[in-house]
Amino acid sequence: MSLIGKEVQPFKASAYRNGEFVEVSEADFKGKWSVVCFYPADFTFVCPTELEDLQNEYENLKALGAEVYSVSTDTHFTHKAWHDTSAAIGKITYTMIGDPTHTISRNFDVLIEESGLADRGTFIIDPDGVIQAIEINAGGIGRDASTLINKLKAAQYVRKNPKEVCPAKWQEGAATLKPSLELVGKI
Repeated sequence: MSLIGKEVQPFKASAYRNGEFVEVSEADFKGKWSVVCFYPADFTFVCPTELEDLQNEYENLKALGAEVYSVSTDTHFTHKAWHDTSAAIGKITYTMIGDPTHTISRNFDVLIEESGLADRGTFIIDPDGVIQAIEINAGGIGRDASTLINKLKAAQYVRKNPKEVCPAKWQEGAATLKPSLELVGKI
């Protein structure tokens, strides 16, 4: 069953952010746009490349009013240790959530039960705490964080303009579509 259009389920977790341990819950996803990026594990191979890439887009995402969170089934202590020892992860300033209980990974339907690790899942959540976009990749396929910019802009546009939709490869300022009987079969 798809999570699109569903509200994020309740959770409480410890996280690492900018040299501090902080508490995070689903309430933190409300009142602003959020990007939640699940990854399999700290101290691995593809994961640091993705998280560093996400950090490289962090300012662009924040400029669009979005906060970024990464999540793995490791603890917040492990996140700090990785942050302190990896050049790529040491750059990260967004919140790194620990999910050792697997509650969050299960809530977002990305937990691989056999291994206790999360799939590579990216979620865009609106200010009401409702999931608007999902991308899930197999473990060996890294993500490109730059694709989040246009997806987020499209989600924000549709929220502000509910009678319009954004076509494939839509860019900010480009034409949108207004679904109607007259448009059927004309695209």
